[in-house]
Amino acid sequence: MLLSPSTLSRINFLSKPPSFCSALTTFRRNQLSLNSSFAASFRGVSSASQRDGDIVVLGIETSCDDTAAAVVRSNGEILSQVVSSQADLLAKYGGVAPKMAEEAHSQVIDQVVQDALDKAYMTEKDLSAVAVTIGPGLSLCLRVGVQKARRIAGGFNLPIIGIHHMEAHALVVRLIEKDLQFPFMALLISGGHNLLILARDLGQYVQLGTTIDDAIGEAYDKTAKWLGLDMRSSGGPAIEKLAMDGNAESVKFSIPMKQHKDCNFSYAGLKTQVRLAIESKKIDTKIPISSASNEDRLSRADIAASFQRIAVLHLEERCGRAIQWALKMEPSIRHLVVSGGVASNQYVRARLDMVVKKNGLQLVCPPPRLCTDNGVMVAWTGIEHFRMGRYDPPPPAEEPEDFVYDIRPRWPLGEEYAEGKSEARSLRTARIHPSLTSIIQASLQQ
Repeated sequence: MLLSPSTLSRINFLSKPPSFCSALTTFRRNQLSLNSSFAASFRGVSSASQRDGDIVVLGIETSCDDTAAAVVRSNGEILSQVVSSQADLLAKYGGVAPKMAEEAHSQVIDQVVQDALDKAYMTEKDLSAVAVTIGPGLSLCLRVGVQKARRIAGGFNLPIIGIHHMEAHALVVRLIEKDLQFPFMALLISGGHNLLILARDLGQYVQLGTTIDDAIGEAYDKTAKWLGLDMRSSGGPAIEKLAMDGNAESVKFSIPMKQHKDCNFSYAGLKTQVRLAIESKKIDTKIPISSASNEDRLSRADIAASFQRIAVLHLEERCGRAIQWALKMEPSIRHLVVSGGVASNQYVRARLDMVVKKNGLQLVCPPPRLCTDNGVMVAWTGIEHFRMGRYDPPPPAEEPEDFVYDIRPRWPLGEEYAEGKSEARSLRTARIHPSLTSIIQASLQQ
């Protein structure tokens, strides 16, 4: 669980062993209430080597369908990166099946983590801390990563850092772009998320817009499945490739939520339009595109291109408005970070680059290998928070059978911007946990 910096940890690090004398904030049945544990503060001080910036963190990511681990040094050096894909499961089920995904994570997590350590030429004893995604994501999948991280941290007396999945997507670009400073904007787009934020500082985010139903990546995946495309590399790359052969003006899809002057997203309606277009053209989606006639293939390409054009236009429109909102709050903003799995799409990048330049900003994207879910982003975000003293003490080497893990399937990153609140869905009713930003702010006030 992420904790806010104490007074001690915000000043210069002291060259003495870490002190784990403050309250533990792990969740156990019949212990601290949820809200009180959120506000708890851990006064950690680091060793001389960590004071000098020599921090090495193992990052573990299992929030959805990829099992990932990486070892990263605080100077930005990626010592190792290992990802085990569930592409075959995606192709079989046409999307993520939570129970199957959990089993796949469980089968490979030990090997993935060991491979990450081996490729870094390190053992657990060489680590400064362990970072792990605790939300948002699929609870069954998150649990696998959290259990593994706690076993390592407990067995080797290492601090543990709970990571917000979307914050990790937003911050990983700072590992590559050393000059990227707060404040900046971020558009985070993936299979499960559409999120526009203003990043004012580490752990301080304003949510400008989010999806009210389906995310863009989900729309790409479903469209790819309906068009009979190869899903082994996910729907996004398949649609992008097919769209190159199509006419993007041939199918008249409408842009979602044109009447709503906010920055929220909706792709459920566009998915319905695509399905109806496929039915109207009498495309037999049971026939894979590799076996389709030339005429059939061109019809599918037209739908793919038309879908992609409208899906990205929706992004462009929302981003343009969000930039104006953000500049009102933070006139010094110079960058828009675009990250998440869909950010590896070159068409998406090119279109958003035009929007950003029109508003006088610069587009910044991680390399494609760091756009999709990975352990590097988790380790790097762990390093950023570790430097601020935001981490938990080592868990017990052996935890009781009834231990309740801190897992947050629905966990907002920031507080909603007043003008951006969705009329279609109140995020208040969808929350299980307070936002990361509110947790840190509450701790600072204490």
